[in-house]
Amino acid sequence: MRKHTSPLLRGRDLISPTIAALISVIVNYGGTFILVFQAAKVAGLSPEMTASWIWSISIGVGITGIWLSYRYREPIITAWSTPGVAFLVSALAVTPYPEAIGAYMISAVGFIILGLTGMFERFVQLIPSGIASGLLAGILLQFGISAFAGAKIDPILVVILFASYILLRRFTSRYAIVGILVIGLIYLMSTGKADFSAITLTIASPVFVAPQFSLHALLGVALPLFIITLTGQYMPGMLVLRNDGFKTSANPILIATGLGSLITAPFGSHAFNVAAITAAICTGKDAHEDASKRYIAGIACGVFYITVGIFGVTLAALFLILPATFIATLAGLALIGTIGGSLANALIEPKGRETALITFLATAANVTLLGVGGAFWGLVAGLLAHLLINGKTPSFTSFLRR
Repeated sequence: MRKHTSPLLRGRDLISPTIAALISVIVNYGGTFILVFQAAKVAGLSPEMTASWIWSISIGVGITGIWLSYRYREPIITAWSTPGVAFLVSALAVTPYPEAIGAYMISAVGFIILGLTGMFERFVQLIPSGIASGLLAGILLQFGISAFAGAKIDPILVVILFASYILLRRFTSRYAIVGILVIGLIYLMSTGKADFSAITLTIASPVFVAPQFSLHALLGVALPLFIITLTGQYMPGMLVLRNDGFKTSANPILIATGLGSLITAPFGSHAFNVAAITAAICTGKDAHEDASKRYIAGIACGVFYITVGIFGVTLAALFLILPATFIATLAGLALIGTIGGSLANALIEPKGRETALITFLATAANVTLLGVGGAFWGLVAGLLAHLLINGKTPSFTSFLRR
């Protein structure tokens, strides 16, 4: 564990990490958080329940991030599971919301167990990396397609967002998503397609939903959510920390985020975890040249998240005003990098390329069988193909003995 720094910090020590934290939070909310509103619409949630989802995920992420960053004096940025909520856009269409809440809780318990037993690295090795990447790419593919499908409805809006994205990626890739969000909002307001005059600051109130448990939700929601969050968030998130020289074990992070997810699940929070892409904004030299002071960015992120969570009703009302085409295009463009990275990782190993592709295609087809969504069947198809083609499967006995 990194040594505690002196509590005496100069003003300039606070400015740079705080700005990095603000950018990280804006990118998170301005980018893929739109998926939460898509999932809420699919589930038929009321504005109050949507606001409760925002409240619970934001408050939970904020508290865990502040505690972990302060406790270990490292910029341990926590965030919601982006691939997880992308998966929920389809899963909630066939799963009653109380059962989904129960599935969130089961998934959270799984992360707590991983943290308590220290089996994180060993568990990940059970799933071939190509299959895990193919699963994530298949789930996200529909959002990438939606980024351009909206051109049938509002071609001018889609062209403006796409052209802006390309230009911003060329000159300032870090702020591309925030940039197209701002440009899109300016276009919508100038053309009268979005009116924010009625928006007022309103404090959110949590709405408790009694969880229900079913085999359908266990297989169709809890298991895919657990695997997707583990492979799509925790693995790259820990890699980001390691690449910037931070050594905190994954175990306390899994326990803290798992407990937080378990407690906030009845209020709508699907899962939160260590951040990956947005965390890199706060873990590198741009946040502070002195690595021992970058933990300030983690604390600042937590404060910003809590602030947004308190006014979750306002954020919910804001996004409900936005046209569906704008939300779909923005979300799709925000996920292009993740889709590309997942596909690249899925196909990088020649020996496992075919099984990864099977997982990708089966998941992207999103076929629902026996009431269970496509993500589960995509994983089953990939693992079955891996077993039959390679003639072996990871040994659970050897996994326990490692």
